[in-house]
Amino acid sequence: MANNLLTLQQITREALNRFINSNAFLQGIDRQYDDQYARVGAKIGSTLRIRLPNDYVVRSGPTAVPQDTVENTTPLTISQQKGVDVSFSSADMALSLDDFGERILAPMMNNLAGAVAADIMTLAETIPSVSRNADPATNATLSPNLATFLDAGARLDHYGVRRGPGERKIVFSPETQARTVSALSGLFNNQQKIGEQYRTGTMTNDAIGFDYMMDQTVLNHVTGAYGALPTVNGANQSGSNITVSATAGPLNKGDYVRFAGVYSVNRVTKQSTGRLATFLITANVPTGSTSLPIYPALIPPVGGIAVPYQTVDSSPANGAAITSPFNAGEVYRKNIAMGKQAVTMATADLELPGGVDRAARATFDGISLRMVRGYNINSDQFITRLDILYGYAALRPEFATVIADAV
Repeated sequence: MANNLLTLQQITREALNRFINSNAFLQGIDRQYDDQYARVGAKIGSTLRIRLPNDYVVRSGPTAVPQDTVENTTPLTISQQKGVDVSFSSADMALSLDDFGERILAPMMNNLAGAVAADIMTLAETIPSVSRNADPATNATLSPNLATFLDAGARLDHYGVRRGPGERKIVFSPETQARTVSALSGLFNNQQKIGEQYRTGTMTNDAIGFDYMMDQTVLNHVTGAYGALPTVNGANQSGSNITVSATAGPLNKGDYVRFAGVYSVNRVTKQSTGRLATFLITANVPTGSTSLPIYPALIPPVGGIAVPYQTVDSSPANGAAITSPFNAGEVYRKNIAMGKQAVTMATADLELPGGVDRAARATFDGISLRMVRGYNINSDQFITRLDILYGYAALRPEFATVIADAV
């Protein structure tokens, strides 16, 4: 009976399936495939403009108040190309697909997916909201407890993140997952879920409004050695850069600040949530700086009237104190609670080259992979490369919140 040799197309399809299923974080984010490149192949540097939802203010009474439509977009650049290169022998190609998958494809895809996930996890430094359990005496970060997770859910509610099966996820580091299973194991009445947690050592899905996943790419963040934080210099400020008195020490990109008397608003009703608004520092701030770059932009009402895209209930007063929820020089884990649309990854087709032994491409569930095989006459080897071309962006950073954990 003739041998049933594997084809490169079969291998590529199996690699794609294993890529998608080998990393929990990648499964939990929005994935898009841009079919505009399906015929000619994508080039590094192609930029997509992703349109964000419009925001409007509701009027009261019968008199119409027409509003301008200001559309915001976020760039997503297809700029990252990663791959794994191996050599397949004729004997390898004669294996069954299952054997080939376990021996060769599984470690290839696990490492490739992990590298892509590590890239995308850097977007944790763009999330402007944080839920935290702190020591009341020292303000040091403690491991999250039940209140931390419920607070994260409330923050997502204020931004209109959908609830329901598969809509909200928490991405843990291995250490945070272990601590959480231990801390919360006695709080659930569902005996089946408690038994599952005991058996697997992991959080079960559909608990406290979230599905749970563990990923080794969760970031550690180090806050700046900022010392005494400055004060606001000038009243009625708005926008993405706030003028302050000179900083006594540096702030790091990814740090958080709050302004006294400035409260966040529900993005739908524009009403105050009753909690101080938290802003992300978007770039490193050196000692002596008189400006803080922040996200989201500080957008207050105008003349007491709500405005589209409003983020706060008021501007900070001149001389308002600036605080941070974290101590200076603190190290903590940035676990993430998120809605599915907080982060988007987009892939595009790479061209299938000519003049090679074989080339194949497969697309499924928002991911495109390409495999190319060539023959090296000097070494008598079939050299095979597998590539992915992708980009990523936090399209709606407000659809996520950081869950801090001590290191």
